[in-house]
Amino acid sequence: MTQAPLQERPYYIVPRCDEPVRTLYRDAHCWVVEKPSLLLSVPGRGPENRDSVTWRLQQDEPEVRVVHRLDLDTSGLMVFAIGIEAQRRLNRAFAEREVSKTYEAVVDGLVEDDAGEITLPIIADWANRPRQKICFERGKPSLTRYRVLDRDRNDDRTRLRLTPVTGRSHQLRIHLREIGHAILGCDLYAPPAALARSERLLLHATELGFNHPATGLWHQFSSAVPF
Repeated sequence: MTQAPLQERPYYIVPRCDEPVRTLYRDAHCWVVEKPSLLLSVPGRGPENRDSVTWRLQQDEPEVRVVHRLDLDTSGLMVFAIGIEAQRRLNRAFAEREVSKTYEAVVDGLVEDDAGEITLPIIADWANRPRQKICFERGKPSLTRYRVLDRDRNDDRTRLRLTPVTGRSHQLRIHLREIGHAILGCDLYAPPAALARSERLLLHATELGFNHPATGLWHQFSSAVPF
């Protein structure tokens, strides 16, 4: 059977997102915003998937440049560079783990330990893209720290504060699934019962801190969790 060229293969069309992108900070060098759930960070494949945080910001400032991403389903804080020099400096800060990132999530079940670390190595699951998988032979070292904020014993769920020390794709989602506490509403890694417990992924980027790309001064931002 002849395989269709890549551009002719079917692709997922993201549902329209009418929620606005909220600005928390903006100057000549960087732009900090809150991304709503179900809005792409960057334009996706096909003209139908053009709408994204990046595309919206570039309508006002053409020099907006990407330095990191959040999954489609994840909401919360993002920083964008304005201009190539700011992008270079922020890219380096992310690569050298000089950026502080904190998330909040609600997971299935009652997490036993009050705090802990997950160190399972992650690699792309090429046969099931965009999924990732744990691979001890070839996976990249990955580290997630967590702390319990609240245990809801009546509803069998736990609220966690999450700090990803590394920044692998889907790191928080797959790490929590692997310890038996999938994030509620996760359509990629949660078992059906945990997926059905929320209409959205209960994962939010709640804190972001970085050295300003021009001044070098530390900037810290927070975002209220919407669930």
